[in-house]
Amino acid sequence: MSAVKFDEGRLMSVLVAPIVSEKATMVAEKSNAVTFKVLQDATKPEIKAAVELMFKVEVKGVSVVNTKGKTKRFGKNIGRRDNIRKAYVTLQPGQELNLSGEAA
Repeated sequence: MSAVKFDEGRLMSVLVAPIVSEKATMVAEKSNAVTFKVLQDATKPEIKAAVELMFKVEVKGVSVVNTKGKTKRFGKNIGRRDNIRKAYVTLQPGQELNLSGEAA
């Protein structure tokens, strides 16, 4: 499947930010997957098309996790953090995605 059936402007906004954490790094090393924070209403085919369009790599699969925002107190006030939708994008064997910005 290619990015033909999706709006390119929408695809450019689907990926919000890469997630760089200890867990994300372990997943990247173990299963050749990259983790992104994505829009709440993003679908798996949209995420796949967005990664292929923006990074010019072949995607093997996409797994999505919805995380509820924590309830936190700010002095007397009770607030809530935003809900987060994470996408674990598994790349085809031999594909590599460099998020650090360094030239390979």
